[in-house]
Parts: sequence; C-alpha cells; structure tokens
Amino acid sequence: SHDEDISREAILANGIVTEEDYLVLEKYTRDLYQRGTEIAASRGLILVDTKYEFGKTKDGKIVLIDEIHTPDSSRYFYAEGYQERQDKGEEQKQLSKEFVRRWLIENGFQGKEGQQIPEMTPEYITSVSERYIELYENILGEKFVKSDISNIEERIFNNVQAYLAK
Repeated sequence: SHDEDISREAILANGIVTEEDYLVLEKYTRDLYQRGTEIAASRGLILVDTKYEFGKTKDGKIVLIDEIHTPDSSRYFYAEGYQERQDKGEEQKQLSKEFVRRWLIENGFQGKEGQQIPEMTPEYITSVSERYIELYENILGEKFVKSDISNIEERIFNNVQAYLAK
C-alpha cells in the first residue's frame, strides 16, 4: 500500500477515525514532531518532514506501531549552510532515503507491478550504508559500532534480550 495525502475533513467524513480519536492522533503527532525537531536541532539538523503510523489495541488504546525519525520515515537537512543554499536556490544537503529512491528511478524502477529491482553494486550498497551510519551518528551523537555477529537472527535475538534487560 502507498501513503496517501488526505485531509482532516476527508478522514472524518469517511469515518476512518472518530473525531475523538483524531484529536488524540493529532496531539501525539504534534508532540512527537516537536520532540523530533528539538533532538534534530540539538544535533545541527532540521527535521523537514516525517510520518507516523498508529494502530489501536484491542482495548481501544491508540499506539505508535512503527519506527520514527529514521531515514525510512523522515527527511533531515543540515542546518549549517541551509539558508545560503536556500537563497541560492540550491538543493539542500539532506540525510534520508531520498538518494536511494532517486537511484532506483534513474535505473528504471518506479515500484510498478512486474518491475525488477535493479542490481545494486557492492560499492553502491556501501555508500547507502555510509549514509545511514552518518544519520545514525548525527541523530544519536555517538559512533556507530558494527556488530561482529554476522548471523542476523542471533544479532536480533541479542538486541531484543539487551533491550528487555533495560
């Protein structure tokens, strides 16, 4: 499924959520965006745009159901030099997955039915990893340390165990 722009009026008119739930979603969204903006600013970044995905538990509680403020859901610009680039009409220096999207389009892939994803060279995969690591280090303000565990399932298991132990 693709993301869809839809107005508050259309959401309520189509009964997608109740007005009561809409107000909760609006509050959560504003609060999350405010905090994300503050964290980004403290790291010399501008949180340009993002998306949040919510769901509802069986007992009716609205909960966040996906990652937030990562390159998969957000775009960041570097604050340094932002105004000069804006004034000159230049593209902003950004951290997001936009460069991957552009590469796919340049290589004939638009995500349409039956299209094959183009082969990525090891060099391009490394450059994608470097961009994601750059964003990680900028947002968290700490050095990215690559795991020495090559087995992905073992790494996930260890990460979940470490998280649960907190």
